[in-house]
Amino acid sequence: MKITLLYSLLLYAAAAAGATTEKLYQKHCSHCHGTKFQGGNAQSLIDGIWQFGDADGAIQRNIKFGITHLGMPAYENTLSDKEIRDLVSFLRKAESAAEPVPLPLPAYLQTLDYQINVEVFAEGLDIPWDIAFLDKDTALITERSGALRVYADGHLFSKPVEGTPEVVAEGQGGLLAVAFDPDYTDEGNQWVYLAYSHGLEIGPNGRKAPAMTRIVRGRIDGNLWKDEEVIFEAPHETYRTTRHHYGTRIVFDKNKDLYFSIGDRGTGMHAQDPARPNGKIHRIHRDGKIPRNNPYRRTKDAIKSICSLGNRNPQGLAFHPETGELWASEHGPLGGDEINVIKAGKNYGWPVISYGRNYNGSIITELTHKEGMEQPIWYWNPSTAVCGIDFYSGDLFPKWNNKLIVGALKYEDVRILSIEGHRVMHEEVILKNAGRVRDVCCGPDGAVYIVLNSPGIILKLTPKK
Repeated sequence: MKITLLYSLLLYAAAAAGATTEKLYQKHCSHCHGTKFQGGNAQSLIDGIWQFGDADGAIQRNIKFGITHLGMPAYENTLSDKEIRDLVSFLRKAESAAEPVPLPLPAYLQTLDYQINVEVFAEGLDIPWDIAFLDKDTALITERSGALRVYADGHLFSKPVEGTPEVVAEGQGGLLAVAFDPDYTDEGNQWVYLAYSHGLEIGPNGRKAPAMTRIVRGRIDGNLWKDEEVIFEAPHETYRTTRHHYGTRIVFDKNKDLYFSIGDRGTGMHAQDPARPNGKIHRIHRDGKIPRNNPYRRTKDAIKSICSLGNRNPQGLAFHPETGELWASEHGPLGGDEINVIKAGKNYGWPVISYGRNYNGSIITELTHKEGMEQPIWYWNPSTAVCGIDFYSGDLFPKWNNKLIVGALKYEDVRILSIEGHRVMHEEVILKNAGRVRDVCCGPDGAVYIVLNSPGIILKLTPKK
């Protein structure tokens, strides 16, 4: 009897310890490695590939001391040695039990306003990041590994566009944003814009090559990239050897000026320094010239293209169809994802003010407000790992017009935000657990397109008839 009772107590204690360790994983690790260990901003933990050593001791050291140049924080002041050992055991069990999970793609979604058909628009993609439509039949898709893919006439071209720029495809860097010129025509203006992580030559000491977001434009002739022009390149002394927080989207305003975002690259206080390009949203003319009304155009030593500063890792940009205001999603720390309305010359606070903490649980700042710094329109706590956004404007879902579509990486969902003025009045999840949502897009046909990582596919949402 005593032996049976003792055995039961041991089983109960083991189960409780396992549940506690799972909570530690979801709290500290899932933001980058995925809620199901599948990877995302960081590597998969169940594919059998341990890039920085596969022994238990090596994994424990990486958790404890971090891999700072790739954005992996150190947990030595947050987790005890026992908790770290328990985490490694937990990961080993997950690795051994892992099985391929098929995409749970239902025939339709049920939302408050519509029943929605869901179909695969494009598949077999390698970490797709962005999609841009020329018309309802033609689109360009970026893959973070460096490929620019063409979708036309109902299918994805098997070969990427040849001759596109060489990218630093490491960590969160690679070929990121793509956009067609607002005046693109088949006969005349045929500019296509790309944003990517540009690396400098490695010096004679063999250190890691510094990198920073670069913007170019070129033309696609057949399946060949040509006539490339660099329209934004930051001073080379501001390049960073880190490989995370690139941010990076491209949008055009009603005057056809180009806006793009650069994340803080893992160095928070750079977001407050106008002499640094990172942690900012930028505005330039389409040829790269600086608009006369840019707020830092006449500031000594400032990067003249800066429109706003104090932005941590803005991974979504969209203009409101009616007001013309620029909205941004800011991929924040733990509990600090934000939606902001961007105004020229304004400071959005990072890292002086924040509603979040570091991923390892340590405090970033005690402040959530400060004079001279803007408040978010909306923020998530816990974080969803917010990513791409777009305003809906079309005829297929008329009840969604002027609502904000928001994607999330960690929570693997798509949300519709109902907005009045600068207030979010209602939030509805319309898609869940199809994969990590890298971007969302309202297409020229009125359909909603969802760019997924893990798996690398793009979904198309249309109303069920």
